[in-house]
Amino acid sequence: MKKLFLLMIVASAFTLSSQAQGYKTALGVRLGSSVPAIKNGVTLKHFIGNNAVEAILSFGDGAALCGLYEIHKSIGMENLQWFIGGGGYVGLSSSSNNIGAAGIIGLDYKFPVLPLNLTLDWKPEVNLVSKVGFQASGIGFSARFTF
Repeated sequence: MKKLFLLMIVASAFTLSSQAQGYKTALGVRLGSSVPAIKNGVTLKHFIGNNAVEAILSFGDGAALCGLYEIHKSIGMENLQWFIGGGGYVGLSSSSNNIGAAGIIGLDYKFPVLPLNLTLDWKPEVNLVSKVGFQASGIGFSARFTF
């Protein structure tokens, strides 16, 4: 009985800490500027504790996949957080194939009564293969359904 009680306390603590941002997983769309490798697409964000991993599948002139690790911090306003992180991407198009690194910084808001999350971010990219260069115009807006 003591083990069961202890297990319930640990499980509750883990659930509360992982749900501190108001959701665990979210799936939706990202609208971004048209110049970087990662443009408009589908976004999936999943929290591991207070940090998150995000995958963005971008499409348009070819396709690209970006993976990001994000550190989320409270701003002091309920349901609003800021985040910073980084990762990499692979892009395939008819004109060139690109591999690079991406950073991200932004704001993340979860509506308290709706299963909806909104994110506004800046995601600069450094292309390392094919066309070497820096792209700073990666501004994006995401709307996601939360689970």
